[in-house]
Amino acid sequence: MLKTLEIQILRKIGKAKGGSLFFNEQFLTFGSNEAVRKALERLVKKEKLKRLSQGIYYKPLEDPVIGKLTPGIESVAKAIAKRDKSRIVPTGIYALNRLGLSTQVPLNVVYLTDGAGRKIKIGNRTINFKKTTPKNVAAIGEISKLAIQALKTIGQNEVTQEQIEKIQLILKKEKRTHLEYDIRLAPEWIRKIMIPVLKEQSYG
Repeated sequence: MLKTLEIQILRKIGKAKGGSLFFNEQFLTFGSNEAVRKALERLVKKEKLKRLSQGIYYKPLEDPVIGKLTPGIESVAKAIAKRDKSRIVPTGIYALNRLGLSTQVPLNVVYLTDGAGRKIKIGNRTINFKKTTPKNVAAIGEISKLAIQALKTIGQNEVTQEQIEKIQLILKKEKRTHLEYDIRLAPEWIRKIMIPVLKEQSYG
């Protein structure tokens, strides 16, 4: 039974690219939760899969130069959000880092979510999903939602002109329709920073 389970799981992961993430529940059509867990443990021992965190696995991936690669925090967070059918938005220092406004790489990465709040340990780092209202995760632009969260992290009274200009420069890369939509979701003081970019796109 266990061997059959392993074969079924291997067939499924065999179609995926190296580095692809998998969750226990993706294999529950093949057997019970306990049987799947044991089969996955055996495949980890055989190095057919790597265990990333509790209930999260990935297909091994190796770069000829760098060597063995592990899925990044962003890809893990997005995979969890996709599984849970939830929306997420990076916040805090991580949002600043993603925008190039900080060189600090936080060990505790915080995402706002309209799904379940939880903490997931990935090596020495933690992904913290903080439950919030739907409006706080409604932004659709990858750049503009980062900009909103980065500015909230810095604060209205702390943000410098240099930081504002850098964020406005980055926002020029955002799709106009996304920027137009997301501006309406931002606090008034952040809207005032974003609107000049939208006006420039309109006249461009």
